[in-house]
Amino acid sequence: MRKLLLGLISIGFFSSAVIAHDGLISVGSSHTVKSTADRLEAALKAKGMTVFTRIDHAAGAQKAGKQLRPTELVIFGNPKVGTPLMQCDQRIAIDLPQKALIWEDEGGQVWLSYNDPKYLAKRHNLKGCDKVLNKVANALANFSKKATSQ
Repeated sequence: MRKLLLGLISIGFFSSAVIAHDGLISVGSSHTVKSTADRLEAALKAKGMTVFTRIDHAAGAQKAGKQLRPTELVIFGNPKVGTPLMQCDQRIAIDLPQKALIWEDEGGQVWLSYNDPKYLAKRHNLKGCDKVLNKVANALANFSKKATSQ
């Protein structure tokens, strides 16, 4: 069954939609894909996170002679947070480091999407890691807000 959660954060008008679906959380952005990715990268670095790489999928598609709406992937992490998750179950390392996908939909809306830590916990049957999972969930929500809000 398709699970859909739509939350609207309003400041005068509706400014940002948050959608959770199939283990992904997507946050609407007020900026372009590039600007959102730049803002995310700056927020991550300001908090001491390592940004491992940034992949411009649209540029890759263009090199292959294909068309793709703006789509960038930012891969980032911090061993102080990731290691405790891997100590619960090393298989979660397949989903680490964290990733954020910034993409433009067919209507021109820009989104920042990332894996829901609760979904990853379920996928890997993590036990006893609620404290670190909550910390990760809060950090991802904060980074997303900084990258997408005005």
